[in-house]
Amino acid sequence: MNLRKDLIEPLSDEMRDDAPGSIWARIQREARIAVRDEPLLGALIHAGLLHHATFDAALAYRFSLKLASREMSEQILREIADGAYASAPELSRAALADLLAVYDRDPATHRLMQPILFFKGYQALQAYRIGHWLWQQGRSDMAYFVQMRCSEVFGVDIHPAARIGTGVMIDHAHSIVIGETAVIGNDVSMLHSVTLGGTGKEDGDRHPKIGDGVMIGAGAKVLGNIHVGSNSRIAAGSVVLADVPPCKTVAGVPARIVGDAGCSDPSTTMNQLLGHDDLF
Repeated sequence: MNLRKDLIEPLSDEMRDDAPGSIWARIQREARIAVRDEPLLGALIHAGLLHHATFDAALAYRFSLKLASREMSEQILREIADGAYASAPELSRAALADLLAVYDRDPATHRLMQPILFFKGYQALQAYRIGHWLWQQGRSDMAYFVQMRCSEVFGVDIHPAARIGTGVMIDHAHSIVIGETAVIGNDVSMLHSVTLGGTGKEDGDRHPKIGDGVMIGAGAKVLGNIHVGSNSRIAAGSVVLADVPPCKTVAGVPARIVGDAGCSDPSTTMNQLLGHDDLF
């Protein structure tokens, strides 16, 4: 079956506006088609998607399945996740916004079901959100357990106290590190091996603050209590040690401003190429 986005049912504005009900119905339609086309995945898809009545239930199941270990059972983790989604509806809204962000920005995402079942960046981000909820409830040790398991299972290490907005895409997601006092705005995109870290062993507010709509390229390191302005681009492999104004592109080690961001929404256009004028 050809899975090009322009050859399958379009994701209409009406469907987006009526989320999550319409989106969940769309995901289940995709799941039934996938079972028809690849019967060997039938058990996985039924357990992960078709068995669940709601988007929240599917997310809770995936969280518990992926993070369970000999130290913490799937049943206990499922109870934690169900409790989180029941008491904090914003978790579901954030998960939906993240899902649409991946679908819209990642050309390798052809169906909404893919991130839920297969993409560790999306799964790790939703696990972080439950860990952050636990942190806010004062359950810091359980939140640290979730952080540990995310690092072990997904290779994504996000401190549960970090604050992350919605509509966030973490593509590929290998070796992501986000520190305790980091803040990430809405509609941010980042690729693998990104670090939002400190510059030493100092305590207190010591991690970056990333504005809305920022794109962070693969391997970039943003260090210290600095601010990256909204709708900016950080080029792959850059080491950012100072504030970045809004709507600018920075590149290099250490990073410097090499031009404007080139558009009003770099995190959604995902253009990572520096033009000739940016380099000289």
